[in-house]
Amino acid sequence: MATGVAGLILAGGAGTRFGGPKAFGSLPGGRSFLVACAGTLAAAGVSPIVATLPAAGEPAEGLGFEALPLPEHGLSMFESLRTGLGRLLADTRWDRVVVLPVDHPLVRVETVRALAATEAAAAVPVHRGKHGHPVVLGRAVAEEVVNGALPGPTLREVLHSVDTADVAVDDPGVNANCNTPEVLAAALARGGSG
Repeated sequence: MATGVAGLILAGGAGTRFGGPKAFGSLPGGRSFLVACAGTLAAAGVSPIVATLPAAGEPAEGLGFEALPLPEHGLSMFESLRTGLGRLLADTRWDRVVVLPVDHPLVRVETVRALAATEAAAAVPVHRGKHGHPVVLGRAVAEEVVNGALPGPTLREVLHSVDTADVAVDDPGVNANCNTPEVLAAALARGGSG
């Protein structure tokens, strides 16, 4: 039986509010959001890691994850999720997957570990009473998302349809949705790490 934890970074959006794809946005020190997210997942022991990227995105080779350009521009986040999960399901070594949107690059390693350790069908972090990201899905839930048994249309509906555990974390990064440069600056000022 598989006991590993896979990772999916959702980084396929155009990032219009950010001024370009958030995958390639920069943190202090020059790391991109994508590299920061992949580094956090890898440090938490997550493998394999797949990152969905814009259809005509920049190459992202040699960074410790598989780059998966989306088949077309303008796919919804849920379709990006289905595409990435579909790729990961070809690997039989994992039974849980951490789904990390690339605009949450300040999430801590210990948060990923705590979420991955839960036994519920899905898990969501909670910081100071507010739900955030990443979320963890069991393999059976991932399979149902891909085969259409859990059709969404968003991940929120999927989480409401399965046994989802709330996991309390001391990590403001789970709520730091850095979708504009101003939000990133505010999150860093509040003590997020870059």
